[in-house]
Amino acid sequence: MRIFETMSADETFACARKIAEQAEPGQVYALIGDLGAGKTVFAQGFARGLGVDDYVNSPTFTILQIYEDGRIPFYHFDVYRIEESEEMEEVGFDDYICGDGVCLIEWAGRIEELMPEDTITVTIEKDLNRGPDYRRITIDENTCY
Repeated sequence: MRIFETMSADETFACARKIAEQAEPGQVYALIGDLGAGKTVFAQGFARGLGVDDYVNSPTFTILQIYEDGRIPFYHFDVYRIEESEEMEEVGFDDYICGDGVCLIEWAGRIEELMPEDTITVTIEKDLNRGPDYRRITIDENTCY
């Protein structure tokens, strides 16, 4: 388990970028955090670390955004609006998590039963006592869903 502490959105972006620079095809990252925790900033930095230059935002209404211009494909899911895990079949979820790219899944707890056993969990937490922009980012590579 690795823990990072950031004091600004720029630092959160840079942290995610460094993590993604080490990402490999086939990896699945579950991104966990409350509303406003910084998941979108993390996803943007992660994309940049994969070499994606496109603007990245949370695909809340489309569920999935695909970026193929980086060093490996980046599949960015936002499953906040998913009510039944069966809805993931409609977007071809299994094809992506078993594919040749990296998956980053916001609100992954909503589809916990679909997550592969070797999922890497990224938890972003705020602590207002440490400042409004403080984030604690925990990377757990030993998650077993």
